[in-house]
Amino acid sequence: MRVAEIFHSIQGEGRLAGVPSVFIRASGCNLRCVWCDTPYTSWQPEGEEKDLDEILTEAKSYPARHAVVTGGEPLLAPEIEALCDRLKADGFHITIETAATLFKPVRCDLMSLSPKLANSTPWKRDDGRFAWMHQQRRLNLAVIGELIERYDYQLKFVAERENDFAEIEEILEELGGADRARVLVMPQGRTREELHERTPWIVELCKQHGFAYCPRLHIEIWGDRRGV
Repeated sequence: MRVAEIFHSIQGEGRLAGVPSVFIRASGCNLRCVWCDTPYTSWQPEGEEKDLDEILTEAKSYPARHAVVTGGEPLLAPEIEALCDRLKADGFHITIETAATLFKPVRCDLMSLSPKLANSTPWKRDDGRFAWMHQQRRLNLAVIGELIERYDYQLKFVAERENDFAEIEEILEELGGADRARVLVMPQGRTREELHERTPWIVELCKQHGFAYCPRLHIEIWGDRRGV
C-alpha cells in the first residue's frame, strides 16, 4: 500500500475532534480539488510502498486506540479492506475519511463522508486540465447513499461561499434519508486567517440550516503543516 505518512495527533475535524488518533494517510486520489490541503497525495502524489505488517507495527507504536485511515482517497487502495480487518483485529476504532465517490465493504466504526461541492472544481488551476474529470467524479449520490445505509457516518462539507449551503441542501434532498443531525460544515482554509474570516458567517448559516459547525483544530493549533 502506498502511504504518504503515518503520524500520531488529535483528530482535527468532525464528531471525534480532539480525540488522540493515529493517522494512516494513503497516497493517490481520483479527484483534484482546487484547494486540496494534501497535494502530496493528489496533485503530486508521493509516498512509500509499505506492507500491512509495517503499517500495523508503526500504528501500534503510538498510544492511541483510534485509527484514522485517510488520504488522498483511501478507498482507492487495493489493500484497504485487509488493512481495516487488521486494524479492527488489533482493537482499533476505525474512522475512514473518504470523498464518497467509491464503495468498498470495509470494516470501520465511523465513515466520514466528505462529498465535494462545486467550489472544489479546479477550473483554472494547472490550466484546468483536471477540471472536467473532477467535475464528473466529485459527486456520486448512489455511493453516498450506500455508505449512509451501511455505516455509522458523518457528512462533512467544505464551505467557501454562502451559496454552498444551497448546494448542500440540494444534495440532502436528493439523498432523501440522510440525517441532518450528522451534517457538519467547515470553512475552506489552509491558514488560521482564512478560517477566522469565514467562521462567523458559516456558524450563522449552520444555525439557520440546523447543521453542526466543524472546526479544523489541527490548523488552529499548528497551522498548515504535515504530520499533525
